[in-house]
Amino acid sequence: MKVPPSTHLAAVKDPLSRLVQILSGDYAYVSVLSSDSTGMRYSVRKRAVDIRQSSWCERGSVLRVYDGHGYSEYSFNVPGGDSPREIDALAAEIRRKLRRTSAAVRQLPFGHSDLPAITEQSLSGLWQGEVGVLPETVGVAETIRRLTRLKDLAFQHSSNLVDVDVRFEHVRVSKLFVSGRRELEQSYLWAQGYLVPVVRRDPVIREMYSSYAGLKGAELIDEMEAGLPETMSVAEQLLDADRIEPGEYPVILSPNVAGLLAHESFGHGVETDMFVKGRARAAQYLGKPVASPIVSLHDGARAARQTGSYWFDDEGVLGGDTLVIDRGVFRAGISDLLSALRLNITPTGNGKRESFERKAYARMTNTFFTAGSDTLEQMIASIENGYLLEKFMSGMEDPKNWGIQGQILYAREIREGKLTGRIVSPAFMFGYVPEVLGSVSMLSGDVQYSGSGMCGKGHKEYVKNSSGGPYMKAVMRLG
Repeated sequence: MKVPPSTHLAAVKDPLSRLVQILSGDYAYVSVLSSDSTGMRYSVRKRAVDIRQSSWCERGSVLRVYDGHGYSEYSFNVPGGDSPREIDALAAEIRRKLRRTSAAVRQLPFGHSDLPAITEQSLSGLWQGEVGVLPETVGVAETIRRLTRLKDLAFQHSSNLVDVDVRFEHVRVSKLFVSGRRELEQSYLWAQGYLVPVVRRDPVIREMYSSYAGLKGAELIDEMEAGLPETMSVAEQLLDADRIEPGEYPVILSPNVAGLLAHESFGHGVETDMFVKGRARAAQYLGKPVASPIVSLHDGARAARQTGSYWFDDEGVLGGDTLVIDRGVFRAGISDLLSALRLNITPTGNGKRESFERKAYARMTNTFFTAGSDTLEQMIASIENGYLLEKFMSGMEDPKNWGIQGQILYAREIREGKLTGRIVSPAFMFGYVPEVLGSVSMLSGDVQYSGSGMCGKGHKEYVKNSSGGPYMKAVMRLG
């Protein structure tokens, strides 16, 4: 089913186009991004049901102008009405406010002053995503009934279950971009779900999770139900988990954890606004080996079909597919439009905003390692003493010094080429990016994606993204 376009954006399209036309008489470049995102979030637990609007919802516009020296932006909630007089009044208000900030803008650092004007090729069109079942056709009551059924099934699987949080969220993202040469519109839907059981066997309490996500609708709940037995089985196993002995080990990263490595090793560190600010060590390695020759890594809104996908970014640049690492060699970063202007490179379509009220930054979209030709069984058989890492919890990267660390929910012990059945939890992985990626020696033949999380720039500026990869054999420090 095609995702319907926004009726709100249809109503404001002509007023916004008129606003761009009026201000184009004062500025060398004018564009407007208008957003209308709607969605719901559901949570069902043993003694509580929570239904609320998704935190990703927004409605508003941001205007960008170039005054011959630098770029200024102005965000607003309504286009000013439909009449020419109201649009003229809005244009006059924007002129006044931007005039007062123009001198200050010229003194700002990167991203604002002494940049050339944006040039665009003419382009127009509408992109509509497709899903199996539109959530609004299911309704709130039926959605809660289905999630409650999953909660009840979870208690049938385990006598040690204390509680389980069954979550489902869906968001329809609709955006309109208008400039002198472009009129682009997109409307797509993403959904994500979680199963989070808490089990207890005195005095041990453990929490497990499974996540599900994609450019999907209510059909995602079926995937959650199919994954429930495995989720509950692992939750029970975690009650017997040991602590890990710290040290350096050969490890196999599950696709979920490989995605964490992709995100943290060549994520923020190759966002080109970090190059301009001198905060990314990766900038010194362009064209140089940074990984094993079997390692390649992509990022792009059109590189995969997941929650990081879109047709155009928040600066009106079409999403792409950037080959960041090509057979071990660092080839290219990912850029927003203004850092691309500063560096005199082609923008990659990675300019993303947390909302229409926030600045656009170079951000990851779908970041993943490509597949190899090995099997998981071959990888396990090749390890004398190591671990299979499963389920990332969190990660952190230091782009300037290229260190990474990640928290893993659990790891399965491997001895003499076999899984022993012993589980350790939690596990922490550490490393220096070139050393970790240089140690990659085997890759499985399938790529899987995790799209249920979000990514912050520093400690803020959260956006949706996905990450993934195949099973990967490498060497890492664990603790």
